[in-house]
Amino acid sequence: MSGTKKESHWIPLADLMTVLMVIFLFMSISYMALVEKRQKEQNQIFKDYEESKVTLYNELNQAFKDDFAKWDLKLDNDLSIKFTNPQVLFGTGSSDITSHFQTILTDFLPKYLSVVLQEKYKDKISEIRIEGHTDTKPIGRTSDPYIDNMKLSQDRGRNVLAFLRTQNCFVNLQPTEKERLQYWLTANGLSYGRAVDKDYKISFDSKQPIDNDKSRRVEFRIVTTSEAIINEALKNIDDK
Repeated sequence: MSGTKKESHWIPLADLMTVLMVIFLFMSISYMALVEKRQKEQNQIFKDYEESKVTLYNELNQAFKDDFAKWDLKLDNDLSIKFTNPQVLFGTGSSDITSHFQTILTDFLPKYLSVVLQEKYKDKISEIRIEGHTDTKPIGRTSDPYIDNMKLSQDRGRNVLAFLRTQNCFVNLQPTEKERLQYWLTANGLSYGRAVDKDYKISFDSKQPIDNDKSRRVEFRIVTTSEAIINEALKNIDDK
C-alpha cells in the first residue's frame, strides 16, 4: 500500500466563504444597478409629467391672455379654466346657457381646442372634464338640496358639452381629431361638493368660508396621462 496521502476532494472552508462572498457581491451590484435604473425611470416620469403640465399651462395662458379679464376666466396650475361669473353663465336655478355665455363659448372653444388638439399632446391627455358647480343654496325641488344641485350641475355641464358639439370648431374637425376629442370629453356635475372660498380655493381644503357667488362656475379641466403613470410609479415604490 502506497504511503502517499489520498487527495482531498472537499473545498476548504476558507475557499467556500470566498466563493460565497463573490456571489453575494455580484448579487449586490446587480441589485443596485436595477434600483438605479428604476430610479432613473421614475425620475424621468416625474420630469415628463411636470414638463407636460407646464407646457400646457403656458400655452393656455398665452392663448387666453387677452380674455381672462374680459370673460372672467381663471387658469389654475391644475390645468383647469374656470368661468367665474355666475350671472353670465346660467339663470338662477336654470341649466340653459345664456346668450351671453353662448357668445363667449363661441370664441373660447376654437382657441381651447387649438391648444389641446396639437399632435404633441395626443398621448399626454387622458380626459377633458367639463364640470358644473353650484352654490350651497337649496333650489327646493326635493328635500335634499345636495341632490337637487347635483342634477342642476350635471345638466349645466352636459349642456355646455352639447353646445360644443354644435360648433364649427368641432363639426369641421378631422375624423381622427373628433374621435380623440370624443374619447377625452366628459360632462360632470359636482353640486356644491367642491364649493370654493373667496380666493377660489376649495373650501373643504382651505377651511375658509364658502363664497357662494364664486362657487357657481363651469370649469374645463385637463387630466394628463402622466397622472396615471405617476400613480403606477408610486405603487412600484410602495411594493419595494
